[in-house]
Amino acid sequence: MDIRGIFGLNLQRLRRERGLSQEQLAHLSGSPRAYLSGAEAGRRNATLETVEALARALDVDPSELIRRPDP
Repeated sequence: MDIRGIFGLNLQRLRRERGLSQEQLAHLSGSPRAYLSGAEAGRRNATLETVEALARALDVDPSELIRRPDP
């Protein structure tokens, strides 16, 4: 799986664990909801600034968004 796919899966998992909708996370992070949808699907590239904003909104270290899942 490529880094966009890993980022997308981690983003979706962390968002759901916190009980947030894409709309809520979009508001908290300042990212458009359509961007979040594409990112979760692995179709969008994230800038470092976006990773940082999403991590802050999810209250995680930015590395959590790009960490490969354990086998």
